[in-house]
Amino acid sequence: MNNRTHHIILILLFIFFTSSCSNRYVSTNLDKENFSRYFSPSKVKIYQSESDIQDRYQFIGIVEGQDCQVKAHHAAPDKINARTQARQEAHALHANAIVFSSCALLSQAQLAKQSMSNDAKQCHALVICYGKAYSVDTNNE
Repeated sequence: MNNRTHHIILILLFIFFTSSCSNRYVSTNLDKENFSRYFSPSKVKIYQSESDIQDRYQFIGIVEGQDCQVKAHHAAPDKINARTQARQEAHALHANAIVFSSCALLSQAQLAKQSMSNDAKQCHALVICYGKAYSVDTNNE
């Protein structure tokens, strides 16, 4: 093969590779909403009681979070996960503070007796945490 044939082959390969990559679409789960939801609990401060809130505040509503153990051999339900979910719910209500009132561990037998959602009835065990969401005015005027 001569030099000219090598150049033509290289040019054709270059054109083939550049044109084959030009119409590719990359899809990822990198979405602003995913990041907002993931970091939302960190924007909700936990207080032990209302008396610990030093600034002006307004009650927003009651929130709850759950962590379900689907099968007996899965990890036990975690209070931290349930509290994190409650903080996400508080953030969705535009709250920036939460005071947890209680957390409860329910077994499968207890869940069957309760008027829980079908999702909760599918759990082997469940932790539910309840809290009060607040909007705290952190602007010190």
